[in-house]
This record gives sequence, C-alpha cells and structure tokens, in this order.
Amino acid sequence: MKKRVLIAGGGIAGVEAAIQLRRAGMPVTLISNRPSLFVYPLSIWVPTGERTIEDVSIDLKRLAERHGFDLVIDEVAEIQIKKKQLRLTTAGWTAYEYLIVGLGAGKRPVKGMEEHTLSICASPDQHDRIRERLVEIIETGSGRIAVGFGGNPDDPSAVRGGPAFELMFNIDHLLRKKGVRDRFELTFFAPMPSPGARMGPDALTALGKFFKRLNIRRHFGVKITEFKENGIAFEDGSFIESDLIIYIPGLAGHPILKKSDIPLNKAGFVQINHYCEVMHNFDDTLDAYNVFAIGDTAALDGPDWRAKQGHIAEAMAQAAVYNILAMERGSTHRRGYFEHLNIICLMDSGNGAALVFRSDRRAFFLPLPFIGHAVKRLWGFYYRNTKLKRIPRLPGM
Repeated sequence: MKKRVLIAGGGIAGVEAAIQLRRAGMPVTLISNRPSLFVYPLSIWVPTGERTIEDVSIDLKRLAERHGFDLVIDEVAEIQIKKKQLRLTTAGWTAYEYLIVGLGAGKRPVKGMEEHTLSICASPDQHDRIRERLVEIIETGSGRIAVGFGGNPDDPSAVRGGPAFELMFNIDHLLRKKGVRDRFELTFFAPMPSPGARMGPDALTALGKFFKRLNIRRHFGVKITEFKENGIAFEDGSFIESDLIIYIPGLAGHPILKKSDIPLNKAGFVQINHYCEVMHNFDDTLDAYNVFAIGDTAALDGPDWRAKQGHIAEAMAQAAVYNILAMERGSTHRRGYFEHLNIICLMDSGNGAALVFRSDRRAFFLPLPFIGHAVKRLWGFYYRNTKLKRIPRLPGM
C-alpha cells in the first residue's frame, strides 16, 4: 500500500505538489487555512478594479475533485517531525508518512504597520480594502499615495518588491485613465539604496527612467522607523505624508514554525538541502523523517540576488514530489531546485509590461508596450485553466 503524503499549505507550492503527486498515483491530503488558492501574481489588478478577488482565486474543493486529492480546511498549529505528526487547530493531532511543508511566510514587523498600512501580499480581503480606499481618495479629487516594500537583513531572498512596482505603475495608469493624475502625489519607498537591483543593471536603469517619466517620487536607502496615520517616518528624520500607505513587508519565517521542532535559519525559514529535504541534527539518517519544505516556507540557497517567486515554489514542489517517488521506489537518485533558481517576472504597468529575467549567466529587461499587459492576462487564463484541467499544460510550464 502506498504511503500517504500530507501537504501543509494550500498556496502555489502546496497545490502544485498535490497535483503532481496525484498524477503519480500517490494518496494525498492537502491542508489549507482558506478554501481557495489565491493567485497573488494576478492580484495586482484587484485594487485598481480590473479584477475581483473571485477572478484571481481558484476554489480548492474544485481542484481536489479534479485531481483526486483529499482536502482539509483547517489551521496548522504545530509540527513535530520527531514524532511524525502535526496539530490542527480544529482536528487536533494527525500523523503522516511523508510531509511537505508549504505554509508560506510570516512578515517582518515595523511599528504601526498593522494599524496604518495595507498590503497586496497579505490576506485577500486587503486587496478590496485598498480598492475601496483608492475609490474614496479619487472621489475627493486629490491626494497622496505611497507604495513600498521592505526586506530582511537576515535573509536577502526574503523580499517581494515586484508586486509593489507593479501596483504603483497600475495606480499611476488608473489615475491617468481618469484624467486626474496631476492632482495626486505618488511616492515609492524602500529601505534599500537600490530597490530592484537584484533584477539586474538593465532593469534597475529602466525602473529609474520609468519613475522619472511618470513623475513618481522616490525615497530609498533609509530605514523605516514607524508608520503613522498620516505617513511614514524614517530613521534620518525624513517623513512622507500620505493618505494611503501600501506596504509589502520583508518576509520572515512562518510563526507556527517557532513552536515546532523543524530546524530554521536565522530568519526563521526551514533549512533544506538542494533536494528540498529538511535538514536536521536528530540522527544520521536524513530520509528517516520524510519531511520536505517548499516555497516561501523554505530557506533558499544561492546567489545574493535570489528571491522567493511563484515559479521557484512550483519547481521546489516538483523536486520534492520527484524525490518522494524515488524514495518509494527505493532509488537513491534525487532532483534539486538549483537549476531553476532565477528571477523571471512579467512586470505589468496597466497598459503594457516588461519581461525581467536574471540568472547566473545573464540578465535582461525587455519592454513589451501594449502587448505585455495582454500577455500577463493570458498567463492568468492559462494558469487557472491548466490547474482545473480544462486545457493541457505546456511542457516545461
């Protein structure tokens, strides 16, 4: 009888792992704390009204029915890999034979962040709240909007700047469509001196030109000390006044992992090897615990420019699945995620996009005016419908 795989986390990484395991005939139970897969790469359009939360969500029950995995809607409260069990908030303790941890990440706190900012990398409802605030501000006729992101000095990969750039450019486009852009002050902020540098020199130069052409103010290279009701305070005494602050915090380890016996790095992410297997010091038999970590939950190894992205999360899921199947066959062959470690982003601007790519070998920034926006929307259609098995998945995607 085949061993059952338990997947903790119903995000991009966890869903991909469940689909691939069921394709191979493995019994799978997916645990998610919400009933839908929220496709964050497409959520940039919810605040500007081009899409709704329903448009960028996929019902997990439908996915479970399509692919044949079991679904449990519950909150993971604790994981004990020595005992091979995890605790759910409602259902209590449950045992597993293989475990894939894909719970996502936590957020690095900044004073006043919870009270005075909204984020597009938080719970889905915040996207609607941003949309409502944008409508209110636009109706007043003028205002100040600040968009930014943070990092984590303990882990350079724990940053998510791309969505902040995209949202700012889409807000600019929305205001221009309404003919009121000249009445609004837009400011982009980040504590690092050159936000976007990890995408490569061409992308960094292009972003600078884009900000200048769109008349978007920049505030870079100074630590944020506090978010207030009327703006953002910085370590050097500077202050950005704003009627709406949209902030993507630096990532940190998922909070429940601190109560678990999974080994973590300094930033709180699960320590894994190249094969997504959890690294531990309990004994000399790594495979004995049959635990894998994927997506934002895991600590990425690699160059300083590395970043946590959806396609890397899926590549990690595929590697973990391959290695579980190999273990079931008694094979010592393993597959890793390093070869997929790159940055790739179709950075949308509302009326176009730019293809950003970086690897160890090359980096480029390719503007795609007009057609780029349509291509990203097409990718959204492709992602949803391949996941629901309505259209075939292209090889390598």
